[in-house]
Amino acid sequence: MSRVAVVQAASVPFDPGATVDKAEGLIADCASRGVELALFPEAFFGCYPKGIGFGAVVGRRTGPGRDLYRRYFDAAVSLDGPEVARLVRASAEFGVFVVIGVIERFGATLYCTVLMIDPAAGLAGIHRKLMPTGTERLIWGFGDGSTIGCVPSPVGRVGAVICWENYMPALRQAMYAQGVELYCAPTADDRPTWIASMTHIALEGRVFVLSACQAIRLGDYPDWYVDELGEEPASWLMRGGSAIIAPDGTVLAGPVFDEEVVLEAEIDLAEIARGHLDMDAVGHYSRPDVFELRVNTRRQSSVVFGEDGPAGDSAAAGEPES
Repeated sequence: MSRVAVVQAASVPFDPGATVDKAEGLIADCASRGVELALFPEAFFGCYPKGIGFGAVVGRRTGPGRDLYRRYFDAAVSLDGPEVARLVRASAEFGVFVVIGVIERFGATLYCTVLMIDPAAGLAGIHRKLMPTGTERLIWGFGDGSTIGCVPSPVGRVGAVICWENYMPALRQAMYAQGVELYCAPTADDRPTWIASMTHIALEGRVFVLSACQAIRLGDYPDWYVDELGEEPASWLMRGGSAIIAPDGTVLAGPVFDEEVVLEAEIDLAEIARGHLDMDAVGHYSRPDVFELRVNTRRQSSVVFGEDGPAGDSAAAGEPES
């Protein structure tokens, strides 16, 4: 048996230093509860800029919108930056495997990224969101197939699928094919209907699903952000709804709304094998003679110099192979 947790908490928007302070405290709290793996929400670092349009409409952008994007860009973190280094140290100090959403700055582009941090190995893997949803595509780049891998952890094989990526059947199938056991779904979707999707994935993949969403009020954002939206600071921008679900669809913890909370559950990986008696989406319940999925896991680059590989190759910048 292992103990896992989902952390339903508000980030400190536009302040990565204060956010890492808060994350360290939450990791320590998880460790005090005997938690071995903790999942944090999507965009915990840098923030999820809900309600902001960045001054963009079709065919037109504004100067104030570009100024806001610069603020957002400056609040992002880089994989080799001090915030990630502190997270790695906290994971090692408290012995907790940390899965956490960040807005990653790589070159001149931002990515919605999940870090997978091992207490012994450090930054073991990352996942960049393949398909930003709606107007997220204005501010975030598209990930590629090089970061859809799973990584081992003391609790089991861990993979991350972000928010509405979970509505991409091919991506789910690719995760199942890699033997994911702890299917982590950090999200910004706080609707009551989200739990139905998470339950379906647990049943479909015979996996443990961990989903974490922020519980954050408008007043947690800077005053200028509150003024931009023109709403009451006490109003919820995201209400939570985090949960932990077993391979048989049993909800082990959550969903909880309108409060910051750490949800915990004891899990037994033997439940995955028990579930596969009658359902293996990439094995005896698949039909490879009828359906075939091909996954391109090569890193993509818009510029290649000679035979040296992609310009600015992410591996050269210390990005883990995942």
